Amino acid sequence: MWELRIRFTFVPEIKPLFVISLNKINMKRLSIFSIFIATVFVSCNSDDENLPGIMEIPVEAPADYTFTRNNESTVSFSGQTDRILMAEEIISAFKDVENASQSSIQNMFDHQEGAIDFENDLLNASGKNVRSKVAASTDFFSSNSTESTAIKAQFDSYIALQTQEVFPNWSVLASPGDAGQILDGTSTRYVSAKGLEYNQAFAKGLTGALMTDQIINNYLSISVLDAGSNVDDNDNDVLSGDKAYTVMEHKWDEAYGYLFGAVPEVNQATPLATIGDDDSFLNKYVGKTAGDPDFDYIAQDIFDAFKLGRAAIVAKNYEVRNEQAIIIQQEISKVIAIRTIYYLQNGKAAIDPNNMGGAFHDLSEGYGFLISLRFTRDIQSGTALFTKSEVDGFLADIMNDGANGFWDITESTLDSISEAIAAKFNFTVAQAASTN
Repeated sequence: MWELRIRFTFVPEIKPLFVISLNKINMKRLSIFSIFIATVFVSCNSDDENLPGIMEIPVEAPADYTFTRNNESTVSFSGQTDRILMAEEIISAFKDVENASQSSIQNMFDHQEGAIDFENDLLNASGKNVRSKVAASTDFFSSNSTESTAIKAQFDSYIALQTQEVFPNWSVLASPGDAGQILDGTSTRYVSAKGLEYNQAFAKGLTGALMTDQIINNYLSISVLDAGSNVDDNDNDVLSGDKAYTVMEHKWDEAYGYLFGAVPEVNQATPLATIGDDDSFLNKYVGKTAGDPDFDYIAQDIFDAFKLGRAAIVAKNYEVRNEQAIIIQQEISKVIAIRTIYYLQNGKAAIDPNNMGGAFHDLSEGYGFLISLRFTRDIQSGTALFTKSEVDGFLADIMNDGANGFWDITESTLDSISEAIAAKFNFTVAQAASTN
């Protein structure tokens, strides 16, 4: 009995001569059909060890992130664009002391379709919101609703504390135990009684709790990509409703959108030209990390993996798709860790008892990135790189060198936390601290 075997593997040096789709072959005629395929190796039994050869069908990434079907783009991530733009307006409202209130910022965070919460009318009309997607990934939080609820409440608290503690003291000079303003060179920072900028904790924490978590623990999760009939539908080009894409294609694009989707009409297909400038969240910090010679590969590697993984979905090659998802998960996790260490170490370098504004600003950003560590991923186990207790411990340590938080921070505490983070990666504290 003749038997046809085909294995799909990424071989970038080889151009495919043809592609055979088994679901379009009449299986009753497979034995006859295989005789006429001179370039495909066949065997006379079912023993894989005796198979004399296997045809390699490669997956080739396109030059940019462009994918079409019947001359129509199949790339769509409008929901991700909406949420990024909503988040931008929210963090701006944290400093709008004359117009913003706790209720107005909270309404932006938990926007309901049609409510007039934003300056952008398109966002007001959107049925999306930011809060519902915070700590909401399938892999990390679908069976952990207790922690998900607590993390959402943590972000709610930053809104409340900014408007109840910092806003009333906007014109007051900050001092140990008293919220207010503090100079950082030519800039003015607005801090809590313990020196924390709540807007920075919110923004940098959101980089992990929304963008990172949704990309690496949700949309690039095999449990999401292969959910339900996604594989069969993708194999047979069954589209999602009246859309031009399959569900699996769309899930991958939604992950892409959380990193490259802030201005899709400008650079959807070629986003690296403006990497770091397109939003205040993950895009910004992938760009900043790539600006360091130690990590100058990182933005290109992430983009290349997104392209190749998407091409693999089109080619029905799920092994290559999964390999690219792992690259993205690994490199984005690395970005979060690098930026955490960078801000802790730069905060340490800026400590000056007579001029703490610069230190407070860096430490506040570091505090937000410590929150984001909770959403990084161990690519070996598929679980979190940093447990809840580890992250909670870091956050407690950075505030507990004395009764007044950052006013009392010690260099040894910042070094200890930095070393603990770097120990889980293949870079040093010194390398991470030298980024821009």
